[in-house]
Amino acid sequence: MLRDAKVFSSFTVDDVAAARKFYGTTLGLEVADAALGVEGADVPAGLDIHLGAGVRIGIYPKPDHVPATFTILNFVVPDIDRAVDELTARGIRFEQYETPKTDARGIHRIPEVHPVAWFRDPAGNILSVVQEPST
Repeated sequence: MLRDAKVFSSFTVDDVAAARKFYGTTLGLEVADAALGVEGADVPAGLDIHLGAGVRIGIYPKPDHVPATFTILNFVVPDIDRAVDELTARGIRFEQYETPKTDARGIHRIPEVHPVAWFRDPAGNILSVVQEPST
């Protein structure tokens, strides 16, 4: 039954307008308003992020939102250094961690895993860019 169901992931934010600007303008993703309730219901609206291959991510407001303590979205990129440079130029600040250790630019580089750099959305949720495996 569920194997053939349409599926999407979602997460919460505390400010839908800030999320729209961040995901749409700063990250350059396709963002659309999304009704969360049935027509005529007094339910706040959220957002949909539309990604390639028909992937949809829902964003919805939650008054008592608590930022995720784990990575909610991972963007696989062909060149992590270029991605970090481009996102930094757009105002993204990459997280600095001791464990796992990140370099001065916020990139975690060890031979056992693909390079990854973490950053936060305006609601404090954690996202990342991950170097795609070389072929």
